[in-house]
Amino acid sequence: MKAASGGIPRYRKWEGPAILEQGFRPFFLLAGLYGAAALALWIHALASGWTPPTHFPLPGWHAHEMIHGFAMAAVAGFMLTAIPNWTGRMPLQGLPLLALVLLWGAGRIAIPFSALTGAGVTAAVDLAFPVVFLAVVAREIVTGRNWRNLPMTGALTLLLASNALMHAEAAGAEIPAGTGARLGLGLLVLLISLIGGRIVPSFTRNWLVKRGETKLPASFGWTDRVALGATAGALLLFVVTPESPFLALLALPAALLQGARLLRWRGARTGAEPLVLVLHAGYAFIPAGLALLGLAALFPSVPQTAALHAFGAGAIGTMILAVMTRATLGHTGRPLHADRVTAALYAAIILAALTRILAAFPVEQTMVLYRLSGALWFAGFFGFALTYGRYLACPRAKG
Repeated sequence: MKAASGGIPRYRKWEGPAILEQGFRPFFLLAGLYGAAALALWIHALASGWTPPTHFPLPGWHAHEMIHGFAMAAVAGFMLTAIPNWTGRMPLQGLPLLALVLLWGAGRIAIPFSALTGAGVTAAVDLAFPVVFLAVVAREIVTGRNWRNLPMTGALTLLLASNALMHAEAAGAEIPAGTGARLGLGLLVLLISLIGGRIVPSFTRNWLVKRGETKLPASFGWTDRVALGATAGALLLFVVTPESPFLALLALPAALLQGARLLRWRGARTGAEPLVLVLHAGYAFIPAGLALLGLAALFPSVPQTAALHAFGAGAIGTMILAVMTRATLGHTGRPLHADRVTAALYAAIILAALTRILAAFPVEQTMVLYRLSGALWFAGFFGFALTYGRYLACPRAKG
């Protein structure tokens, strides 16, 4: 995670459990474990008819936990590790970090039992983590005078609003169906567009330079600005009026612009290193999702859920795994290289996303595709927890 403002991170000597040394350690491990477990429960519920004692409708429970459980853990791990690079301040460690982890975990326990504890208690427990996490991030950025990354607090505020809207809708408030889920999904896609626009060409450039390549990723320019603006506009319309026929007028041009942006990053030259190639593969699901979103507005035969899973399982799932593996290797002192096991994890998540997109269309054996996609997703993220858990739980490698 490259410093965005020139801050030089400082680290106090840590003699406690390694898992509490930096934010990425517990939250990446939890993202892997919970991403696998929550999806497995969802597939089990679809196949068996079992439902947890939650006041959320089953699809709403699935969407909430993948956005505000799984993805939010990955966001927390990324930001708690990036902020010391941004600000030059010391990272959150020890008991304060453990408190954040426990707040996140309390929400995961409360949600499936919300029909027993009540909507109000559940919302209070679950919203405690994003509120406290927002306060921690804002304090670090403001104290470190890292004004360039201050908009990240705005993004976290909108994620908090998405979570609150999903709780309000589940409790019976008169809110357009799915508004909170669409806001959370759209915001995560936009964050990937913004942060991915920093790290994908940067990491690609570094790798190509080491190989002596002279044709490098293009610098940030008007193509990137227009692509980001078009994507933001399309996602905003999707959140507000998802059935609008005008969605095609924004989403399809945004898909073309995002595709052009991706091509400028020279991803075709990174096939020899899956650790870099996977970033391009994950980002490719953004133009694919925008294209499906636009086509769904024009043709009834194209289900909008195909676009939602291109964004969720494809862009968000793949990019989370890509960033977690790379950051774990780099910050625990391992070589920045994807071995065969890591490459297999990447393949599993990409195939899971493609299979789930296909399952959105009216095809035979839909449940078979659901199960196959779920099994691949489980293999990818549980495999991450098994493979990388020892790096996350053990001290940094010497040398």
